[in-house]
Amino acid sequence: MSLSRRTLLRVGPPVLALSGILGRPARAEAAAPDPRMTDRALGSADAKLVVQEWFSLTCTHCARFSQVVFPEVKAKLIDTGRIRYVYHDFPLDQVALTAAMIARALPPERYEPFVQSLFASQDRWAFSQSNDPQTELAKMAALAGMPHDAFQRTVDDQGLRQAILDEQNAGQAKYKIDSTPSFIFGARLYSGEMEYDAFLKQATDAGA
Repeated sequence: MSLSRRTLLRVGPPVLALSGILGRPARAEAAAPDPRMTDRALGSADAKLVVQEWFSLTCTHCARFSQVVFPEVKAKLIDTGRIRYVYHDFPLDQVALTAAMIARALPPERYEPFVQSLFASQDRWAFSQSNDPQTELAKMAALAGMPHDAFQRTVDDQGLRQAILDEQNAGQAKYKIDSTPSFIFGARLYSGEMEYDAFLKQATDAGA
């Protein structure tokens, strides 16, 4: 089972917005690439297979995969050099988008540990009835080394927000992704949560 982007976007304000809708004029020249949007990846660049995960930080299925299945994937497939694992943001709501912005704004080496910590504490910051998500995210960002002023600049950064949405749109257009978690094994799409044996089969069939 996976979470649908279309379903969750009904809960809050729409995540996706085109430049024209936002009222921004078209740019004559492409902007310089944002270094915060470079690949966040684990594993050898010489691995036989690249596996991409498209995930939302408020997706409970993504959190389960991160906590239950991914440690075995990392130990047996990433750390052994069989696959290179690339993270892609696919936020299903505004809270997930804010969390993704914070993760992207951290130094690259802190990205994956921060994402894992967000998944491990998802109930506290994303779904608590008594805690404000942004307040909780600010606390976690501080623990990851981000001062409060940098946190506030990050959540207010419309350029970073749009860059993440642009990547999301590109993934949907290229791979027909519409739910999380979704995995690309080489060029093959698998949508939905899976156990390690199913992940291993997909990776092996794709050439790992």
